[in-house]
Parts: sequence; structure tokens; C-alpha cells
Amino acid sequence: MRFLHSLSPRGFSQLWTGAAICSLVSSTVAQGIPLDLESPDSIKAAAKTVAHEMMSYYNGNETGGIPGLLPEAPVRYFWWEAGAMFGSLLDYYYYTGNSEYNEVTTQALLFQTGPNNDYMPPNQTKNEGNDDQAFWGMAAMTAAEQNFPNPPADKPQWLALAQAVFNSQALRWDDTTCGGGLRWQIFSFNNGYDYKNSISNGCFFNLAARLATYTGNKTYSDWAEKSWQWVNAIGLMDPEYRVFDGSDDTINCTRLNHIQWSYNAGVFLLGAASMYNNTNGSPIWRDRLQGLLDATEVFFHPEVRDVMFEVACEPNGKCNTDQLSFKAYLARWMAATTKLAPFTYDFVQKKLRASAAAAAAQCSGGTRGTSCGTLWTNNGVYDGTYGVGQQMSALEVIQSNLIKDAKGPLSIVTGGTSKGDPSAGTGGTSPMGPLPTPVTTRDRVGAGIITTIFIVFVLGSCVWMMF
Repeated sequence: MRFLHSLSPRGFSQLWTGAAICSLVSSTVAQGIPLDLESPDSIKAAAKTVAHEMMSYYNGNETGGIPGLLPEAPVRYFWWEAGAMFGSLLDYYYYTGNSEYNEVTTQALLFQTGPNNDYMPPNQTKNEGNDDQAFWGMAAMTAAEQNFPNPPADKPQWLALAQAVFNSQALRWDDTTCGGGLRWQIFSFNNGYDYKNSISNGCFFNLAARLATYTGNKTYSDWAEKSWQWVNAIGLMDPEYRVFDGSDDTINCTRLNHIQWSYNAGVFLLGAASMYNNTNGSPIWRDRLQGLLDATEVFFHPEVRDVMFEVACEPNGKCNTDQLSFKAYLARWMAATTKLAPFTYDFVQKKLRASAAAAAAQCSGGTRGTSCGTLWTNNGVYDGTYGVGQQMSALEVIQSNLIKDAKGPLSIVTGGTSKGDPSAGTGGTSPMGPLPTPVTTRDRVGAGIITTIFIVFVLGSCVWMMF
């Protein structure tokens, strides 16, 4: 992920410059997307509408496109967010049973695996962070837990892909500074290599805990406990279970960036729920999980009761492209937590319900009147922003209201069918490895040839009205 923090340089992008135009477009649309939270059919219909708008940004399944990649213009979407988006489509099938995006999701998740089947593709590796790789690995883990249709036998399998990501990252655990932890960046030539952050370590913890629950292998739970202890020892999680962004290993992690992002809280929340479940309701993990759950209150607006907002950037209007998607992951992981730890349901359901109603009410932008904005706390008024992150956030919070009747995550003993490979990814990736070859025109042409030739949607969002 690429966004600004106070301890190491990152590129910063503002909200899309077409906001004013989109506001004018939406001014003729008085209502958001209809949503009756008492009706599963209404929730599914709203999710379908939001998903359709989200996929209007994707052209990786078209001739000449690269499966799994989002566009780089007019706004650049980094590789990790595409993996996160396909994770939302896995959830879409899980909640609604609608398989219309299954083919394109499978295509993307397999195309981006890389030559070693560990989500280190040559067209991304030179800029790849541990968190970037992990978002694709967590999508594969979700596919295994949900019994998403398995790939062909001659392709890498969902569980094996998740194991490959975990194993490759376990090899990168770095005890040379800060007493351990994963660095944000994989390669030393990238800005951020000196940063040890919560999202990279939280994703590793999340994946370890879920693999432990799925496979029953104690190695994974040992790593989950180890990473949890490190995050707490270094202060990235405080005694009140607030999760801070990261620290710099050039100062041995003696000073923290105290900014709080919703996805950091969410990634640890689901990992803790998995450990609670895996330990048969251990009081220790129950306390940890409850602490994390209580700490999510900061991400729900103090004046618009129970409605989610990104506290670090929404009030000042400075959310960048990455950050506009963060609410999607908190909603996703809060909902999933309730299946692993049912005692959390009442708290979570109240939040998701209010947030979904608020999100749907303001999805009134664009030519179709179905573009969602950033702010859910504005009494149903569309704020004029738009993009993949806004659509994904609305999609996840709306469809998460179907969690009560959804099946819980499967394991190898409860019906999970995905095949694993415990040794996958153990070849490792050295932080000092060679610079990969960048993607070429030939790569793009090749991708177009192997891509199924069909056009699913016409790009009709208001961003295209700018040109």
C-alpha cells in the first residue's frame, strides 16, 4: 500500500478531481439505493447494484487487459486494492449465491499468483510490500474457508496459495531490529523498507490464525501468538487495544506513528476471533477479542450513531485512494468475526445495520445514480466522490447484513475441500533479491490472448463524463 505517514515517505493522492462534476450529475438524483434491512432479497438487490457499479472500473478481463489489475488512470489503483476487491466479490458470492462474478474472480486470483504461486508476480514484485502480498493471500484464504469453487486440478489451489504467502512471510520475520516483526516493504530498495507497520504484521497474524483454524496445525497458531506478542511488546497495540500505524526500525521502533486506521483494527479483530475459535473459547482470547471490539468505537461517528467513518481522514477531507477503501475491510472482518465468536454478534450487527442504511442512502451519484461516495455520515447526501474504494466499502457493509444466515468458515474437518501444500512458499524471497523485470507490451498482449474475450459492463460512472 502507498500512503503518507509521518515516519517514512509515501506518495499522497487527494480525492478525485471530478468531485464537483459528479456532484452536479447527482443533483438530479434524489434517492440512494433502496435498502430494506428486514428483507434478504432487498439486501441482495442493493449489493448487486453496488457490485455492478464497482466492476465498471475493471477491464482486466477484456482483450488486451491484464487479469487482476485495476486501471492506473485517471486514478492509480495499486495492486493490493485489486486483490481486496476480488475478496469483496468472494464475499458477494458467499452472501448472495450470485455467481456472475465467479469466473472473473477466479481468473484474476490465478493470473496474479506469479511463477512460484505465492502472489509475487513479476509485474508487481519490484514495488510489492508484505501487506500487498497478504491481501491476495487473504483472498485465497477466504476462498478456501467459503468453499468457493476450486480451480482446475492443474492450477494452484486456494489453501496452498494462502500457505505460500504465509510461509514466504514467515521467512522474512526480522529479528535484527525492534525485537522482531515484518517490515512493510519486501525489498530494501523501496521506500518504507525501514518501516515496521501494523497492517503488514496484522495481515500475517490474521493469516496465521485462520490457517491454524482451517488446518489444525499448531505451527500456525504458534506464529499467531508470536506475532501478537511482538505487536503488543513494541506498542503498536496499546493496553486499550488501540492499533497504531507503525514505527521505524532505524530508531529501533522507539517512537510510534499513533494514527489509527480502521483496517488495522479489523485485521487484528478477525485474527483474534479465529484464535478464540481455535482455542475453544479461551478466556485469554475472549478478553483480547472483546478489547479489540470495544476499541473499534473510534471508527463510528460520535454524532451519527453507529455509522462507520474513517476517523483519520474523513473529517479533514484528505483520504487518499487507498484509504477510501479501508471501511470495506473493517465491515468485512467485523461480520466474519461473528461466525467465529457469536458473543460479538449483537454489538457488530447494530453497527453494520446503521452503517449499511447510511451507505446505501447516499449512493446516488453517476449517470445511473448508483455511484457511492465517501461520507456515510452526511444524512444521505452524496458527497460527489467516487471510485473502487467507495463502491467496495458500500458493498461490504451492505452485504454483511446477511451474515446471520450465512455459513461459518469451513475447515478441513467441517467440509472445506481446498487442497493445501504446507511447503508452499518455503523457497522464500530474500529482501535483497534482484530487481524483477517490469511488465512489457508483450506481457500485455499475451495477457489479452489468454483472457476470455467478453465485455461485461460499459463504464458508466461519472468519472468518464469528465472526458
